[in-house]
Amino acid sequence: MNSDIISLVILVASVLLFAGVLASKVSSRFGLPLLIGYIAVGMLAGTDGIGKIYFDDAWFTQFIGVIALCFILFSGGMETRIKDVRPVWKEGLLLSTLGVFITASLIGVFIHYVYPPFSFMDGMLLGAVVSSTDAAAIFSLFRTRSSTLKNNLRPILELESGSNDPMAYFLTISCLSIVMNPEQSFWVLIPNFFRDMSVGIIIGYGMAKAMVFIIKRINIDVDGIYSVLMIAMMLFTYAFCQQLGGNGFMAVYLAGILVGNSRFSRRQGIIKFYGGITWIMQIVVFLLLGLLCYPSRIAPIAGQGLLVAAFLMLVARPIAVFVCTIPFKKLSFRDKLMLSWGGMRGASPIIFATYPIIAGAPNADTIFNIVFFVSCMSVLVQGSSLMWVADKLKLMIPATNVSRSTAIELSESENPIATEVTISQGAFCVGQTLTQLDIPENMLIMLIERDGESFIPNGQSVIMAGDKLYVISDQIEKTESFVDYLTSA
Repeated sequence: MNSDIISLVILVASVLLFAGVLASKVSSRFGLPLLIGYIAVGMLAGTDGIGKIYFDDAWFTQFIGVIALCFILFSGGMETRIKDVRPVWKEGLLLSTLGVFITASLIGVFIHYVYPPFSFMDGMLLGAVVSSTDAAAIFSLFRTRSSTLKNNLRPILELESGSNDPMAYFLTISCLSIVMNPEQSFWVLIPNFFRDMSVGIIIGYGMAKAMVFIIKRINIDVDGIYSVLMIAMMLFTYAFCQQLGGNGFMAVYLAGILVGNSRFSRRQGIIKFYGGITWIMQIVVFLLLGLLCYPSRIAPIAGQGLLVAAFLMLVARPIAVFVCTIPFKKLSFRDKLMLSWGGMRGASPIIFATYPIIAGAPNADTIFNIVFFVSCMSVLVQGSSLMWVADKLKLMIPATNVSRSTAIELSESENPIATEVTISQGAFCVGQTLTQLDIPENMLIMLIERDGESFIPNGQSVIMAGDKLYVISDQIEKTESFVDYLTSA
């Protein structure tokens, strides 16, 4: 009997995963964010859907959600290039701290007045839960499309989404603590903020150095074990930091950035492994969140949910952006509008919404349902229109059909990278021979694929529109500059 139950659970899980992938394909075809498909499958499979699968375990959802967030933040950190975020780190960090606080406060005041059953602190708790932009939504949106944004707006949004979960988590736990203990003063939480963040930064920095040191020094015969070792150290970073009273999400994200920008053998293999695992974690957590949601409970709060979603997207987020970017004169009015519309919500707020449920806070179920509704509306409306808004604001850089895939790793000191470049119609290099190109030293166009056939080029080979060029070099920055040079109009 037990084996039958186990096989049934595995069967259902595999069907849900497969359905989630198909749904994401359909949603992508209609221009919708991939994550909407996963949530839709979870809701359809749940108690109120056609699947009738009963699931109401908020603790298990939170447990899986926290692990998923660790993977998402660590993987996002590893794929974040310091040279990209260095020019915008002040903007990103101000949005991820002060911006989150402003958003939470405005939402808290708003919900208190439009929904009288909520006290001011209940409103602040809801505002804290829904205050952060979602790393999974932002990373998946930008990293599954070749288009990007002008004026370093993409690095700002990615840095903000990766670094504001720690602030939102702190505000959620703090507001929840006050709701459960009304005699507690809010002001005593200020020192806790600096303690949590400081410990998170120290642990993240120290563990990143330890990870790189161990990976360089340890000698394991099986290459796949290195990725397992990195998972163990990543999870240890989160848990150890939390046990010391720090912010584990801050530690994990910082560690991911530092590890991803370090030089060591097997780095690219680990980054690719994390990319695949992160997608699995995103699918699983969104399926679970969909299962945990009961559409019959969403309907009664749909009116309040629409008001909060509209206020968040059209008022609270823009105010937070415009206030936080006052010191940065280089950001134009259009840039600030784009940053305002790019503040998508997603899995993180819904995961944080499980904390009041587990704590038994007043109005916890209502908070969860409103947050779920608002997050889905944000992903659906903002996610599906982000590139359209960027185009209307004339801030979108057209797709150049450039994809990067690591193919070769030799050693720590010399890490050749094979990059695939698809030449679009109108690129300046079309019609030129290799000898006419300004190819940097230590770089080689080793293969050209044309009409399904590949050949090794020589100096007189002519580049044509639609060609796939395979460029090999040991310097990522130089390769990226050369790719931009090839695909420029």
